[in-house]
Amino acid sequence: MQLRHASILVGLLATLGAPAMAQVCAPAGVTIAYPVTKKVDQQDNYHGTTIADPYRWLEDANSAETKEWVDAQNKVTQSYLGQIPERENIRQRLTKLWNYERFSVPYKEGGRYFYTRNDGLQPQSVLYTMKALSDTPRVLLDPNTLAADGTVALAGAAVSRDGKLLAYGTAASGSDWTEWKVRDIETGKDLADHLKWVKFSATAWAKDGKGFFYSRYDEPKEATKLADVNYFQKLYYHKVGTPQSADTLVYDRPDQKEWGFRAVVTDDGKYLLITATKGTAPKYRVFYKDLSRADSKVVALVDEFEASYDFIDNDGSVMYFATDKNAPRKRIVAIDVRKPLEANWKQVVPESKETLMGASLLNNQLVTEYLADARSMVKVFDLKGKAVREIALPGIGSASGFNGKRKDSETFYAFTGFTNPTTIYRLDLKNGKSTVFRQPKVDFDPSQYETRQQFYTSRDGTKVPMFIVSKKGLKMDGSNPTYLYGYGGFNISLTPTFSPANLAWMEMGGVYVVANLRGGGEYGEQWHAAGTKLQKQNVFDDFIGAAEWLVANKITAPSKLAIGGGSNGGLLVGAAMTQRPELFGAAIPQVGVMDMLRFHKFTIGWAWTSDYGSSENADEFKALVKYSPLHNLKSGSCYPATMVTTADHDDRVVPAHSFKFAAAAQAAQAGGAPILIRIDTKAGHGAGKPTAKVIEEVADRWGFLSRALKMSEPTKVAAQ
Repeated sequence: MQLRHASILVGLLATLGAPAMAQVCAPAGVTIAYPVTKKVDQQDNYHGTTIADPYRWLEDANSAETKEWVDAQNKVTQSYLGQIPERENIRQRLTKLWNYERFSVPYKEGGRYFYTRNDGLQPQSVLYTMKALSDTPRVLLDPNTLAADGTVALAGAAVSRDGKLLAYGTAASGSDWTEWKVRDIETGKDLADHLKWVKFSATAWAKDGKGFFYSRYDEPKEATKLADVNYFQKLYYHKVGTPQSADTLVYDRPDQKEWGFRAVVTDDGKYLLITATKGTAPKYRVFYKDLSRADSKVVALVDEFEASYDFIDNDGSVMYFATDKNAPRKRIVAIDVRKPLEANWKQVVPESKETLMGASLLNNQLVTEYLADARSMVKVFDLKGKAVREIALPGIGSASGFNGKRKDSETFYAFTGFTNPTTIYRLDLKNGKSTVFRQPKVDFDPSQYETRQQFYTSRDGTKVPMFIVSKKGLKMDGSNPTYLYGYGGFNISLTPTFSPANLAWMEMGGVYVVANLRGGGEYGEQWHAAGTKLQKQNVFDDFIGAAEWLVANKITAPSKLAIGGGSNGGLLVGAAMTQRPELFGAAIPQVGVMDMLRFHKFTIGWAWTSDYGSSENADEFKALVKYSPLHNLKSGSCYPATMVTTADHDDRVVPAHSFKFAAAAQAAQAGGAPILIRIDTKAGHGAGKPTAKVIEEVADRWGFLSRALKMSEPTKVAAQ
């Protein structure tokens, strides 16, 4: 980090190839009096290299000093945003656009259907049930009744096989910690069961409906529960009607603090499948337990972390998995637990040129979801791997769902695109025909917009796709305000998805662009691995390459180009704006991982070392410090207009990342562009945020960009 009055390692960063910064800065439009942020003399030694961390004190989110700093920063930010006249028009238009029905994909259990619905502006979606598709749905659980301000969200739900009981988890203020209860579905009444300290857990009912399997951590210290590191997850069985203290420990590994466990019970009820994870790498071990025998042990089926194994279903002792073992874009194999050696595995569906994203066993057939250049394809195979049909989708976009059981002759899926609101379809598996189950109406005309896919060349010659979405008739004169979004990590794929937020941006005359960077899962494990650890710079090069293409082809110009992304995408934005500040007019890093030397010391951060590496390893430290956003801010440099966003209850990427980055960026900025931080309260990493809070945040984002990019006609989004 090189800051005013606290510079470090100028020579080291030069040796590491830190890009030269332009020193001619634009004059200030509005002078901002930032809060004074004190600096402390904190020095850390990394493999013989001394690194200063002058804002270490901001890691303590509970201290009075940090809370004062948060309040002061929020006052500055809200004062700035309050002077943007377009913001209120944007908020009104967003409210109108957001006021449409939204549905989840239905699933069936015990002769009942279950799905969620939001009537438009409800803070949280409501869980409904019905016995037949022609029935009037009945409210089963309304999270909006659990907190007056709508900040308690439904964070998980599992129905017993007989359809009588619902296990459900709730999360408060956006935290990853969830509390689980059990509800009688017929009466709608909660039982006495109450489970705590659950996080990153699947929930699997035993076939008899007497209890379920779940994963939890030991109880943390109350004062530091949002920051303490999470190790030693354990798998338990909870018997309905008993206290959590009586739960049975099914499996743990006291010798492996980083292992986590996900459980599923096979449809025949005989086997408990346990997937062991280590961090976020898509490499798993698989264990099983014979539930038909009370004294059965947990047995290893796949005992190496070398590939992904996603359980699909079983046929007696034969287990079907989608795996990337010897198939980077995945294939489907059958493993008999009686003959588990790899030599005995049977390939059912071979690897194809498309990337296999998921599979279900339905109607005695394999229904598979693929990505072809980040677009969904759905294919059906018989159990011998013979192609049956391809499901005709409504267009170019993203399909998801296809849940159910082996004998089901129907399933449901969601289909969405950048300009297609998410519609729910019922799929007749006997003939492959889809019919609309629920379709929302949104206050816009999709025929006025267009989506095109563009391939461009990254720094090392790799071809990378991106989606460009805008109103029809886009002028190629470099004048279009453009928002470039990316993620590039953890094997996550970015596919076409509808968002009223992005629609409002395009109504303002903006262009919305999504780049499918390396580090994601769009092209399988090789594409993912090419953006990890010592190759992480490829991700930033891909993102910068997208920006350069947009400028070179006169979609936009640097002064009109904004970049955004959240979490790992926040890291992406932080790295891009510090490496190429002259290329962007604005940056919005959301809940980003900004301190790449200390991220592993908080909550579940240690799990990300599978993608990032760790500063505790000398070679990985050299790569991390080279791009770590916090450590590549340079005093006297000209950074684009920046609004960092985070939340006080984010226990995934703790807010200290954003606090320290914002403080350092404010100290380093020599230009006139604002460096602000927006700190939400009673909110977390993003999941479960009430609708009103989402709208306010988006209004602030587009309002900020309307000023930063000098958008000429922001009143286009006036409430209609």
